[in-house]
Amino acid sequence: MKDFLKHNGILILVIAVLLALITAVLSLTFGGMADPLSNAAGVIATPFRNGINAFVNWTEGVYSDAFQRESMQEELEALKKENAELKKQARDGAAASRENERLRNLLGLKTERPDFQLQEAAVTARSASNWSSTLTISKGSAADVAAGDCVVDEYGNLVGVISEVGLNWSRLITVVDVDLEVGGLIARTDGAAILEGDFQLMGQGRLKLAYLPEDTRLLAGDTILTSGLKSGDTAAYPSGLVVGYVEEVRSDDSGMSDYAVLTPAAELGKLEQVFVIKEFSMVE
Repeated sequence: MKDFLKHNGILILVIAVLLALITAVLSLTFGGMADPLSNAAGVIATPFRNGINAFVNWTEGVYSDAFQRESMQEELEALKKENAELKKQARDGAAASRENERLRNLLGLKTERPDFQLQEAAVTARSASNWSSTLTISKGSAADVAAGDCVVDEYGNLVGVISEVGLNWSRLITVVDVDLEVGGLIARTDGAAILEGDFQLMGQGRLKLAYLPEDTRLLAGDTILTSGLKSGDTAAYPSGLVVGYVEEVRSDDSGMSDYAVLTPAAELGKLEQVFVIKEFSMVE
């Protein structure tokens, strides 16, 4: 090695100087550009760096999408809960409003008929067929409800008459049931007639006013009240209860007599609560 350096030292020095000069010239020539070795390394490394960056960006995107979906799902669940709560509040508000209106109407009824001893009851079942029209209510003999008691809505409109009584329930036949016969009174003329159910009319939610006085001229919309007497005997019902309104006048099958078709004043299909008249003053 010493001999090599001794004989070639000047050559090595010259080569080193030349390399330094070449490097300096290249740096001045390319001005800020990478040298060939660095450029070659960069060319080789760039695809790998791009791939790594793409993978990182894809991973971040997947995580971001998953996070956004989870956040949206949580927001959706929160909105569903809020919507359900708002609906419940609306239902409660509507129910409270209906109850307040019912109480106001009932107060009016009690003011108009202070002789009535009323028992409030909820409608728990309905039965409407070709043979009967009944309601089941939530009060019975334990509340002193008895067969034959009249049942009204909060306005005082006749709903029906109690036909069967249990301990904590009762069944009533409605005003359109074929088994109901009640003395009727034409409010406009004071003419007396009989209120009764009819198989054909019952399916239409109607009843009839039969045995009309001679020369009776009914008008559409005439109000029909209870007369206070039960048809066929002396048992009394409260008088002055609104039963229905005249819809039209028809002739019976024989053509010998007329009867009126009535629309019930009580909305039988929508009733939620009713009131049983347990006591009332007799009107002579």
